[in-house]
Amino acid sequence: MKQLVRGERARRVLEAIILEYISGGVPVGSRALAKRYGLNVSPATIRNVMADLEELGLLYQPHTSAGRIPTDLGLRVYIDSILKIKQLSSADRERIRRSYKGGVARVEGLLKETSKVLSSFSKQAGVVLTPRLSLTVFKRIEFVRLRAKMVMTILVSQAGIVHNTIFEIDGDISQEELDKYSRYLNDMLQDLTLHQVKARLLDEMKKEKVLFDRLLSKALELSQKALQENLEDSEIYIEGRTNLLDNPEFADVEQMRRIFNAFEEKSKIIDLLDKSMSAGGVNIFIGSESELLDMGSVSFITSPYTSGDDILGTLGVIGPTRMDYSRIIPLVDYTAKLLSKMLGEAL
Repeated sequence: MKQLVRGERARRVLEAIILEYISGGVPVGSRALAKRYGLNVSPATIRNVMADLEELGLLYQPHTSAGRIPTDLGLRVYIDSILKIKQLSSADRERIRRSYKGGVARVEGLLKETSKVLSSFSKQAGVVLTPRLSLTVFKRIEFVRLRAKMVMTILVSQAGIVHNTIFEIDGDISQEELDKYSRYLNDMLQDLTLHQVKARLLDEMKKEKVLFDRLLSKALELSQKALQENLEDSEIYIEGRTNLLDNPEFADVEQMRRIFNAFEEKSKIIDLLDKSMSAGGVNIFIGSESELLDMGSVSFITSPYTSGDDILGTLGVIGPTRMDYSRIIPLVDYTAKLLSKMLGEAL
């Protein structure tokens, strides 16, 4: 990307246009650049450079008499080769830490709180993708008798994710018997991912000894019912949807409809967060790169969060393509690292 912009003058003009556009959200003219950015060249020279950048596909002119706006490609070149990332101050880091009100006991609460933190500090939409349960490591299973022929299963992963299932059974089972089944399964299934747990249970069901061991047979039967639900699904927490409406580019009714439809459907956002999870580090999807075409001109800044060496999920910020990348990139990066640290301490 870097070779698209040759010469220091062209780089400075592109940077100035993008900074001005991020600040004001309107097309940028040569006179404004000459006055505000100390480029030490005439407006006519700046216009020539702008025309060259437009020919390269880095800028476009929305109207004949208007200034220029950066394209998605222009923003990509800026982020990859020009942008100077700001470091979060120690005061900002402390404010983010304090935003987690009194600590959050459960993992789900911690993830929800993180989406609020991202939204609050970015003034955009904060999103957090929860861990996919099937990939987390089994910790324990508990069966609770609710009433005759009705049992609740509590499935807990080592990542602290809790999954409850309620189902009917044939006949009645005492709580004492259910506790025996739990102990048996907890011994057998330690240190397996829940995906592996499913496979192990199927293998065990096929063994001949199951036919002669009532305890084993019943325990496996109940655990099979508990795992019938789809454990591949992830949930997504989104906070600050309405913050996007404060951006002038999202002010018209059609843009509002696109934004809220995308948030309602969630599938494209989840797919993108899922894909970026394995990439590691901060990922930036600009405009059409984000595949969130139904939302119009948005960018997505994401980073995975972990527990120990295991990547659990992804978090990020959704905002307009002209969001302040130099401020929001370090915010996303720091929040992901802070969440990983808190998860490590909580589990």
